Amino acid sequence: MKAPTPVIRSAVYAAVAFGLTAICNAAEPLPKLEFADGVVEQHVMIPMRDGVRLSAYLYTPAGKGPWPALYQQRYADVTAAGTRKHHASLAAKGYVVCVQSFRGAQKSEGTFDGYRNLAWGERQDGYDTVEWLAAQPWCTGKIGTFGGSQAGYAQNFLAVTQPPHLTAQYMIDTGLSLYHEGYCIGGAFRPQRLIEGMGNTAGEPGAGVGWMQRMLAHPTYDAYWADEDCTKHFDKMNVPCFTVGSWYDFMCTGSVQSFVGRQQRGGPQSRGSQQLLIGPWLHGSNNKNQTKVGDLEYPEVAKFEMDAHMIRWFDHYLKGIDNGVEREPTVRYFVMGALGEADAPGNTWRTAADFPPPARDTAYYLRDGGKLSSSPPTQAASKTTYRSDPARPAPIVGRGFPGARDARDYETHPDVRTFTSAVLTEPVEWTGLVRAELFASSTAPDTDFIVRVSDVYPDGRSILLVDMVRRARFRDGFEQEKPLPSGEPVKLTIPVGWVSQIFNRGHRIRVTIGNTGAPFYEVNPQTGGPVTIEPPSQTVVAENAVYHESARASRILAPLVPAK
Repeated sequence: MKAPTPVIRSAVYAAVAFGLTAICNAAEPLPKLEFADGVVEQHVMIPMRDGVRLSAYLYTPAGKGPWPALYQQRYADVTAAGTRKHHASLAAKGYVVCVQSFRGAQKSEGTFDGYRNLAWGERQDGYDTVEWLAAQPWCTGKIGTFGGSQAGYAQNFLAVTQPPHLTAQYMIDTGLSLYHEGYCIGGAFRPQRLIEGMGNTAGEPGAGVGWMQRMLAHPTYDAYWADEDCTKHFDKMNVPCFTVGSWYDFMCTGSVQSFVGRQQRGGPQSRGSQQLLIGPWLHGSNNKNQTKVGDLEYPEVAKFEMDAHMIRWFDHYLKGIDNGVEREPTVRYFVMGALGEADAPGNTWRTAADFPPPARDTAYYLRDGGKLSSSPPTQAASKTTYRSDPARPAPIVGRGFPGARDARDYETHPDVRTFTSAVLTEPVEWTGLVRAELFASSTAPDTDFIVRVSDVYPDGRSILLVDMVRRARFRDGFEQEKPLPSGEPVKLTIPVGWVSQIFNRGHRIRVTIGNTGAPFYEVNPQTGGPVTIEPPSQTVVAENAVYHESARASRILAPLVPAK
């Protein structure tokens, strides 16, 4: 079915609105909560263009309206008491808040297929919902979207479909390409994590496994994955958006790319209307006003009262209030520094007209004996060797990136190698994208290379800043799989991550190389075989090496900001 045009949209969507009362009353009620300021909660089933109905909860402020609407799409459960109270608190600011489950997830009808039905294909569930909201008698016709992670991806998909009544967006820790930033990070598929985190939200029996099987049938980046890659469609994104990113989050790359793509290549209402803020936080929408991050305690200035700012953003763009939010700095980013040290530089906010700010790519070379140096190696033959055994993986615990924590448990694993600089005599600032160029070999047909960067304190703590994995079979691009030539060195180029850190004097900089990091990175069996939903039944132990010789100088390229 073709999407309704703006001319007939109101009649089409208003016509189906009258059946909502019976549908709502038939839904299983949630435990009753008392919301402040007279906010009312209602469950509705919103019809899509193909007749499938998606579950949503509406939070309506007291009074007669009409009001603008704030819309969020999620596959995860949205019925926890804290979640409901949060959405009600936003509604109390004069908005109808709509929180909707993906097709096939939770109480929504249809077959679960991840984000695919949110995109620009035959079904466009986000588009249909925005236009349905705009047609309701309580709505002003102005719709804003909000949310992070899964709800951030959803906003990028929605922006590409260009619903006429989408007016502004607010994204937190977002992503763009589901292959590169979601399901197959660095080429390393995560079937167990996906089934546990997403597939189990599917309402139909077996739908989650079917969704995973469809993905695993496309191990390389092909047309299937291009249909879930928003980076190809920045020109279709055409609304102002405020994007929040977190330094201690591998999805920071999605936040940066979303801002840059929309600001420089978006539609006329997008270019020049974006703002970006990056702070010293972990992944998540509810932690930006905290100072405790991992093992670290940041000063109060690191806090960002996101809900208050988000309401200001939407007050301007959805209500027309001249509160100056659109005239604030285009980019704000927090420069991290040493904590607990008197007069340590950093731990302050900076502003910029664009991102990233100017920096100079500076090489730090891996050297013999576990050293990290600004001088390239001169030996004709030099390498660091170690075993890689999938049956005894190095530990990276938890479901989220363990940034801002002491990484020595990982670094002391027998299958992991570290390369550490001399003690710094002056502070060193990196702000921008850290990249790695590795020359490495393996006796296995495939293995993963994990690259990490840490700030080593004088007391020995190795505080993790960024890391990234690269599956070696994808060393020449994600469009093709190439087995490793046994024992022969190959080159891998790895974007390790975004950072803004001042390494204080007395500290050291450490680069860590590993091949496993479970359970955060699911173990590569190193057989070179296809990825399966079930854990691998066979594994291969490999002898791996990283080269640091004149012709094969493995190195980190850091975005060095000159001292002022």
